Amino acid sequence: MTVEDRHESGQTAPSAAGGAGEPHDALLDAGQFDDAPDAAASTASKAVWQLQPDMATAGPEDAPATGSTGPIELDRETIRRLERELLGAERTLKRRDIAAGAGVSLLSARKLWRAMGFPNIGDDDIAFTEKDLSALITIIDMVRQEQLTEDAAISITRAVGQMTDRMVVWQIEAIVEEMVAQRGLTDADARKTLVSELPDLIEPLEKTLVYAWRRQMNAAVQRLALRAESGLASSEAGRDGDEQDAPLPLARAVGFADLVSYTSLSRQMNERTLAQLVQRFENKSAEIISVGGGRLVKTIGDEVLYIAESPEAGAEISLALAKAFTEDEFLPSARCSLVWGRVLSRLGDIYGPTVNLAARLTALAEPGEVLVDGATAATLDHNEKFVLTPHEPRQVRGFGEVLPVTLARGTGTGIILD
Repeated sequence: MTVEDRHESGQTAPSAAGGAGEPHDALLDAGQFDDAPDAAASTASKAVWQLQPDMATAGPEDAPATGSTGPIELDRETIRRLERELLGAERTLKRRDIAAGAGVSLLSARKLWRAMGFPNIGDDDIAFTEKDLSALITIIDMVRQEQLTEDAAISITRAVGQMTDRMVVWQIEAIVEEMVAQRGLTDADARKTLVSELPDLIEPLEKTLVYAWRRQMNAAVQRLALRAESGLASSEAGRDGDEQDAPLPLARAVGFADLVSYTSLSRQMNERTLAQLVQRFENKSAEIISVGGGRLVKTIGDEVLYIAESPEAGAEISLALAKAFTEDEFLPSARCSLVWGRVLSRLGDIYGPTVNLAARLTALAEPGEVLVDGATAATLDHNEKFVLTPHEPRQVRGFGEVLPVTLARGTGTGIILD
């Protein structure tokens, strides 16, 4: 699948208010509890959850087997203590207890739990603690106090659930990989060892999370309050009116970098080598984008999508990415693109024709090359830091005739990494 195919569906944003056809039940509708079991509960999800209390009470002699590695050799008290520390208390409450304590219907509570990414559980399962009740009340109170609408609360809750889920998996895999490499453990032994050593890591990991969230929120505030002057000026290019009548709300530089021959290379690599390649690609991309003042939107295997506040910042990042991957001894070179235009930001992702055009240009670029479109080239034309070389117009699916322009380094040193 090419980079353009992956982003074909990015023209419209998905709903932030839940699945299609989901019955509407206001979060403030107190006391209307469901009597019937949740018919939509996933058998697989329930099985996963139900395994947790079994593991918490099982001794070595009755723990479930894990394939060729034999039974799990974890002390049950160690797992119990770890669960209490992570959850903040013993599990003593059922889902109806939590909903009643928060003063909402069970359906309302389930909508928030689903948004958070928690599996469905039964009425008789003792799965919750007082901390769960406090968290639910916190979310509900923001709606009651009209700080958020119901839809916004669900969307924000979903963002927290999805981001923290990915973060936790990422952290675990990073630690396991380090244990395998540095201690010579097998993957299975490393995962069991991590369970016993995790108590010492919880507090520093939690502090790092809160610190990073506050710094990122501050950076977002600065972007809201202090839009780059060149970005505001460039956003007016080529159309009448002002910021208030734009078809999409945000003027941004949208860039892609796509590794060359990734699919064929990945088939020739073992698991560890492929993991090192992906990690090196993501780390280097994230560092360049961050130092260049951009924001990494997402990585998808062999490609990275980012945005910047101005065409100049986006151009510097694109050139730095192309140069870094061309000069890297381990990574293949990359095809890069940059388009200045308007985007819609939803659920941490970006959507709109600007994103799709940048994806199309990436597919047209040569290895190590950065392509921009004619409109983006016009915003950079009088900047001596950049050299722009136009090509013959190309027919681009969904856009008609597009003028590809190669972006290259002019004066200056570009982005310098410490």
